[in-house]
Order: sequence, then structure tokens, then C-alpha cells
Amino acid sequence: MLPINKLIKKSIAACLLMVIAYTTAQAQNTQPTWWFGVSGAANFNFYDGTTQRLNDNLIVPAAFHKGTGIRPYGSVLVEYRPLGILGVSLNVAYDGRGGKFKEVVAPCNCPADLEVNASYIAIEPSLRLGIPKTGLYFFAGPRVAFNINNSFEYTQLKQPNTNANLSNINKTIFSGQAGVGYDFLVSSPKSATKIDLSPFVSYQPYFGQDPRSIESWSMTTVRVGIALKFGKGSKAVAKQTPSSVALPVREVVFTVRAPISIPAKRQVSETLPLRNSVFFDDGSSDIPVRYVMLSTSQASSFREHELQSEQSVSTTGRSSRQLNVYHNILNILGDRLRSNPDAVITLTGASGRGIVDGKAMAESIKRYLVVNFGIDGNRITTVGRIKPVVASEQPGGNKELVLLRAGDRRVDIESSSPALLLEVGGGMMKPVQIVATQVDPMDSQVILNVDGAKDLLQSWSVDITDDKGISQHYGPYTTDQQGIAGTHIVGARPEGDYKITMIGITKSGLSVKKESSVHLVRNDNVVVKGYRYSILFDFDKSNAIASYEKFLTGTVAASIIDGSTVIIHGHTDIIGEEDHNMKLSQQRAAEVQTILEHALVASGKTHVKFETLGFGEDASHAPFDNSLPEERFYNRTVIVDIIPIK
Repeated sequence: MLPINKLIKKSIAACLLMVIAYTTAQAQNTQPTWWFGVSGAANFNFYDGTTQRLNDNLIVPAAFHKGTGIRPYGSVLVEYRPLGILGVSLNVAYDGRGGKFKEVVAPCNCPADLEVNASYIAIEPSLRLGIPKTGLYFFAGPRVAFNINNSFEYTQLKQPNTNANLSNINKTIFSGQAGVGYDFLVSSPKSATKIDLSPFVSYQPYFGQDPRSIESWSMTTVRVGIALKFGKGSKAVAKQTPSSVALPVREVVFTVRAPISIPAKRQVSETLPLRNSVFFDDGSSDIPVRYVMLSTSQASSFREHELQSEQSVSTTGRSSRQLNVYHNILNILGDRLRSNPDAVITLTGASGRGIVDGKAMAESIKRYLVVNFGIDGNRITTVGRIKPVVASEQPGGNKELVLLRAGDRRVDIESSSPALLLEVGGGMMKPVQIVATQVDPMDSQVILNVDGAKDLLQSWSVDITDDKGISQHYGPYTTDQQGIAGTHIVGARPEGDYKITMIGITKSGLSVKKESSVHLVRNDNVVVKGYRYSILFDFDKSNAIASYEKFLTGTVAASIIDGSTVIIHGHTDIIGEEDHNMKLSQQRAAEVQTILEHALVASGKTHVKFETLGFGEDASHAPFDNSLPEERFYNRTVIVDIIPIK
């Protein structure tokens, strides 16, 4: 007979070899959530400590110390695997912990043996951690055992044998276990009834496993066994080889939207919303240097209307021109407070470092307004918070926290005075009216739509060839939509015919080619009295558009004359998944169009053309960069360009 240590090693090795041999088996995607079954195992028990007083009637002459034994284990079990990775299990079992102590010699030079037959009813709940795409799992949990047998047999040479029960037995034992197993699916993959055969090994250390309340007998157990589990799942579909798989046919669709006339530049009157927040650098309660700070003499002569005259040329979206207006927010606020002596404001500072730090940020703004603009300090209330009322970081979030927290470290400006703040959604500060000249405005773009690019193509590019055979190459791109400035295509030519060839590479490596053509005409005349409006959103919100409905219907729609073209383009910042941001920008833009359409129909304007696009976080079309929190906030926007009749 093999020594018990070697037998344990061979049993564990056999289980591990079975696991290794089947690690390539694939888990079925129709596995049941609930499993029921039975298990059987051998408990390899190891004794240590001292045992000499067997009961009140028998104290043996020589103490026993070491011992071993193999006893049966059997259970009924249930498992719950809701996520495939995490789960729980419960075993209710007969648990044999008997064994034989190593022979000792009594003082009479008489060999003596002791065999105990301890056994329990055990309840063993466990947390189960499965390894994806394999049957391998780990488990660990507590063990509660109730003693049902405590008999022993003591033999000593020249003495009669003693069969009795041990005294001072702990009737209830609280301990723990940890182990590893492997589920082998033995039923047919097509069968709805699933059967698993699961060898396992577990280890129960001596902690908490003292069988008796006297002396120091301790017990450690290694369990090696196998479980048979049954579950009910949905019927699986047999896998096919790639050559026989019938994939749904979806074709890449290529379309081009081009302007009839390309305006090289446009002068617009822009209603620029002012975000009612000042963003602070981490670790400092001083106003950041990027905000325009005036001396007392400069502040006394500052007037908001100075920012309305054009100072620089704007790009298709925004530029440093618009950001400079925002960075004068404290000077604009000081001018408005000075011009409206009855108005009062509340400055709410939010800091993850604590309420005191948040209030210190608010106090630094108050100090600037009081000292430099001469505003009565009694008109300004300061409050400290840990998070702003409308926070970007949400409970449980764990992605891009640095960017989110930078946006939440700010001072929000609140007031009930319409001279300071205008209810254009979320208490935004009353916007500033500015005049700007746009180079390559949005309606000058040639928009390329490749429906299916995201799902079907690795990348795609375009070759644009004019009627003289001169070709221009653009790309590669990976999104479904891309815009190219019309002025880049026509160059110095007044007009021309262009063939646009889209060449894509599918994810399987095949080439896809699509063609279209456009006629482009360059118009270098400045179109006067175009209008631009912007709607700003809170982080990851599209339904906040409802708070802008009055502004859209009463102000924006009123600026649209019959026959105009309205270009609506949605954007997001760079926080979040690219696909999600694209859908979010499209939802925001579509919602704005719906509100404007209803308002125009109600006012009898029925000849208005809409061009609505969503660009997501696309950096080539983003209104601003994304390096500063205020830039990211301004990129959460829908911009409405109103182009009058040409």
C-alpha cells in the first residue's frame, strides 16, 4: 500500500493533468445559470498536537501526537453562475475526519494504538471564480460542521481493548476552505440538458478545526474528489467552419454631400454662451493665470462691449477668439455687477480636497471682484462643496477620472438676476454677442459618408481627381463620416468637376472601391449677416436639451428666415468611448433640429433646409482643443449656423 503522502501527491497530480489536457475546451455560450448535483471525495486527514485524556474514565499512559487517515466525503450541491465568471455554491455533506494515530509505547513497554472515527454534517458555502473560456474555477468559503460521531478504539498490549466515545467534543466547528476545480462538459453541445463532470481539490487548514475543547489535538485536511452537476440551458447551435458560415451580406454605401457654392469665408454674428464656471488648477485656490486679470485702473475702464468687435479670424468652428471671450468671464461679471447694483451672486466652489478648499477658491474670485471692480462684498455669497451640484464624476465610475475631476474642480456662478444670467439651459450666463469672420465655414465642407466603415472596414481613403486628371489623396480614415474643406479641393480654380473614388480595406483584407462625382464652385464673396448659436451640455447628457427649448424656439428659430439653410453640428469632448460620443453628438444635433422644425412650422416657415451632422470627439472638427477643462466643456455642444438666402 502506498504511503498516504505519496497517494495524495498522485491524486492531486492526476487532477492537474486532467485540467491541463482540457484547457483548450471552449465554454458553451448556452450554459445554465443554476446547477445541481452530487459530489464524492476522499478526505486525507492529518493529526497533530497532544491527545491523552480520551474521556473522564480513561487517561492513557502515553500521549498520542501524530496521525493520518483517509475517510469518505459526500455532498449534495447547488451552484449559481449568473455572470459566467463570478458565482456561488453550496455543499451540504457527510464529512469523515477519522484516522489513526501513530503508535506509541506505554511505560510498561507495551505498544499502544488509537483510532478515532470523528465525522460531521458540514455546510460549506463558497464564492466561485471561473476563468473565462475554460472550465477552470477557484472557490473559497467558510465551513460549519456539526459532530455526529466521536467514537474511538484504544488498544494496548497486555490490556483489553477500549471502545468508547471521546469526551469534550466540540459539537460545532467553524473553519474554512479553498480549492480549485475544472468543469468538463460531458453532454452533447446540442443538448439543452447540460452535464458537467468536475474533479476538484480543496484544502482545509487547521485553523478553527480543533475537534475537542481540551488538550491540543488539531486537524488539517486535503480533499480530492469529483462532482457530477446538471443544469438546464438553451439549445446550443453547432459551430460551423468559416467556409460554411452564411454571413449576412452588408455592403459599404458611399455617398457625398457637397455644397453648390463654396464660400471661402463668411462674416457671422455669433451668440456666444458663457459657461458660468471658473476652473481651478489642482492644488491651488488662486485664480489660474489663463483667466484675464485686470488691474484696478484697467477694470475701471473695462466694458463688456469691447469684446464684441472682431479681433481675429475664426476657423470653421471656434478659435482662440471665442476662448479669449470666455477667459474674460470675471471681467464680464464685474462689469455686469457694476452696471446692475441691485444684483447679487453666489459663488459655489467645489473641490475634492474638501469644503474648506472649495470655499477658498470662491473667496479668491470674490476678492478679485471686490478689490479690482469695487463690488460691495455683501452682494457676494461664497459656499464650499466637495462636488459641484452638477458633477461630471458619477458614483461608481472608474474611467478617465483625472479629466472628470479637473472639470469638477471649479467655482460656479449663480444669480437670479436676468442681467447676469440667462436661462439658456442650466443657468448659463447671459451670452456675449460677437462678430467673427469664418474661414472654411461648415457649409463649405464636402462631407464623405461611408456607411458601414466602422463595422466592415479597417480603413478607407479617397482620391479626388479633377477634369484635368490632377489627383489629390485624403486619408486614411476609420469613421463613417469625414469632412474636407471645399477650398482645399478647388484651390485657386473658380470651379471644376471632380471624381471622388473611395478605396477601403475590409477587416478580412479585401479591397472595396466606390465612386461618386461632384461639381464645385468657389465663391470668394463675403456673405454678411450669417448667424451662429451654441447649445452647451453637461457631461454625457443629451436630454438636457429640454431646458433650451424656450431659447431655441424664441431666439434661434426667430432668426431663421424662409429659404435659409440651417447647419446643425454636434460635438463632444474626448472623455468616453469614441462610438458612444459619436451617437451622443448625433442625438444632440437631431434633438435640436426637431425643436427648430416644430417652431418653424408653427410660424409658417416651410422652405428651410437642414443639414444635420454629428462629429463626436473628432479632433479635426472639434470647436476647441481638449487640453483644458473649459475647452472640454465647450466641446460638449451643438452649434447652429443659419445661412441666409444666397
